Amino acid sequence: MQLPNDPFVLELLPEFVDTWIQDIDAQFDELIQAKNSDELYRFGHTLKGSCFQFGLDEIAALGIELMGYAKNKDWENAVQMGPKLKQSFINIKKEIENT
Repeated sequence: MQLPNDPFVLELLPEFVDTWIQDIDAQFDELIQAKNSDELYRFGHTLKGSCFQFGLDEIAALGIELMGYAKNKDWENAVQMGPKLKQSFINIKKEIENT
């Protein structure tokens, strides 16, 4: 995964990443347990759009994948997305800290 080149985006990126990690921790499991496909779809949609804006296309693609699972109520695959998403943001956080 590559960090964006825009200095303004790089300045905002640490807070963006921390916020998504918190959101995943606070919301993801609850949405899965409640089998709330509408809110899970919205979560994936927001993830997709915001990550594309920050140049995090690989994580945005995970958001698209999550949207598909939510739409199809594929809870078996949806539940696996939580750790993938969180680890992706943790990896970005590590990259930021190493620059």
